[in-house]
Amino acid sequence: MYQFKVGDNAVHLSHGVGIVRGIEEREFSPGQKQRFYILEIQDNGAPKKVFVPTDNSAQRLRPIIRKKEVERVYEILRKKETSAIDHQTWNRRYREYMEKIHTGQVHEIAEVLRALFLLKHDKDLSFGERKLLDQAKTLLVKELSLAQNIQESDVEKELEAIFGT
Repeated sequence: MYQFKVGDNAVHLSHGVGIVRGIEEREFSPGQKQRFYILEIQDNGAPKKVFVPTDNSAQRLRPIIRKKEVERVYEILRKKETSAIDHQTWNRRYREYMEKIHTGQVHEIAEVLRALFLLKHDKDLSFGERKLLDQAKTLLVKELSLAQNIQESDVEKELEAIFGT
């Protein structure tokens, strides 16, 4: 199990990239205490705090990918073949893409982003699919910029070069 320290970047599998702002112990009932990571999620709006119990944090938090893993993400994004999911109805596609995003795994998120960008060139995306595209892009851009220690705008330029947008 990975131990985070205050100031560490972490990926919450449901909320995205955040910074560990504190580690606190809270009492819920007399004699029953639990330690929590206080994670500040850097969202598009105001930052939000998420409390993650330290004893089962491995099920909800993971470290940012290492720099050497970044190229594998770009390889996934550059693939041009489509998957079986892409040929399903929009609502089934949406459900499957949501499941992939909620795994919090960077390779799954990259697959969703690639699939939706490729699909976008063939036909109009549904409202839900457009939101998923934005969500996947935001999650990847934040994590890839931290993993490479570069600006988010540089990652966005790389994505534009890959997808020709």
